[in-house]
Amino acid sequence: MAKMSWAAGTQCVAKADHRKPKPEELSYHKGDVLTIVDHGTKGYYKARHNSTGGEGLINSSNVREREALRVDPGLSFMPWFHGKISGPEAVCKLQPAEDGLFLVRESIRHPGDYVLCVSVSGDVIHYRVRYRDNKLAIDNTQYFYNLIDMIEFYSKNKGSIATILLKPKQKHGTKSAELELSKTGWLLDITKLKLGKNIGEGEFGAVHEGHYMGQRVAVKTIKCDVTAQAFLQETTVMTKLQHKNLVRLLGVILHKGLHIVTELMTKGNLVNFLRTRGRSVVHSVQLLRFALDVCEGMEYLESKKLIHRDLAARNVLVSDDSVAKVSDFGLTKVDSKESDNAKLPVKWTAPEALKKEKFSTKSDVWSYGVLLWEIFSYGRQPYPKMSLKEVKEKVEGGYRMQAPDDCPPGVYSLMRMCWEPEPRRRPAFHKLREKLEREMGKLSPGCREGIGTGSRC
Repeated sequence: MAKMSWAAGTQCVAKADHRKPKPEELSYHKGDVLTIVDHGTKGYYKARHNSTGGEGLINSSNVREREALRVDPGLSFMPWFHGKISGPEAVCKLQPAEDGLFLVRESIRHPGDYVLCVSVSGDVIHYRVRYRDNKLAIDNTQYFYNLIDMIEFYSKNKGSIATILLKPKQKHGTKSAELELSKTGWLLDITKLKLGKNIGEGEFGAVHEGHYMGQRVAVKTIKCDVTAQAFLQETTVMTKLQHKNLVRLLGVILHKGLHIVTELMTKGNLVNFLRTRGRSVVHSVQLLRFALDVCEGMEYLESKKLIHRDLAARNVLVSDDSVAKVSDFGLTKVDSKESDNAKLPVKWTAPEALKKEKFSTKSDVWSYGVLLWEIFSYGRQPYPKMSLKEVKEKVEGGYRMQAPDDCPPGVYSLMRMCWEPEPRRRPAFHKLREKLEREMGKLSPGCREGIGTGSRC
């Protein structure tokens, strides 16, 4: 039975092809993702095709709602990877013998190398995978960036091994992330992606501009297996989020590693946007609009009980029509138990999070105060000329940054509220939004009606 009460913005996946639409209907293929725009009549909805942008009516019985991925520690891009087990253990795991049944293990004899174990004609063959110059190889003819890449190749080509890899032997307790992504409609087709120029180097890999089925996209490419696995957390979080001020995930592609495909934000990150344009181009009303955009995105995360943990202007992207959207959910956690202090952005992190690893929406509010300072200083580095050690000590001792030049007093008082030492005394994001809307009304009275309706003042 099709669900009959989808709200506008709901994403759906087509269950079958619809190639011969009537005049008012939308054409689509099985697996295409469509966004509900409005209710139609008698089980029909008005929908937009996520890739082509076309709009038309769809029959609700032909689509299913696109599910978010469940957060599951067992989800793995490499369910066939068994870690450090011996050869005899691998042979036991590949019983009963079946041609093309395989697993990968860490080599005990040669630390740093791997072993591909494959069942053929009732026997198990062990292929040593050498790791040299950041590449993997079984022979000297075929080189791979990572294990995902290697398994993908030998699942389609016999190459120098005895048989094509047909069936992964999953490690106990793991589930194939590829299968889950495919079932929920988040796995995209590599043949429909055209990569363009490099638009950034992240800590984990390159970011490219590209086209996916006619839509301009950004593609974050992660070649390291371990990092790809870590980014599964970010991807899982992003499948749950739908808001105009959060960068939208379109899906992922598994090919020679992991590609995370999102909407393209043509004007880059907010820090660079502000630094390269400055006061003569970007006026106070626009700065407030950016502050409100980010606040609305964070209010939505707050409503989902999600903590961002790395809110900063570098992690806010600006769209073609100058809408600011929060991105980089790499550190986002549903709870705050896990932490890695080494990676924490000290100048943006609340004192209780630095000292006691206590993360909450209220520690995000502290970071938002620093982001406000970045916005109204046109992208300056916070705590100018201070070392990280000094920042930690001084902030704990009660030091707070001065207001940036020409910052409206009302906005600076908001920053100070965000930097209350006691987390519970900091305002929630919905309160911050209300205060910012009042500020916007003071600066530009005609803007008041436009706020919250998507109007860009």
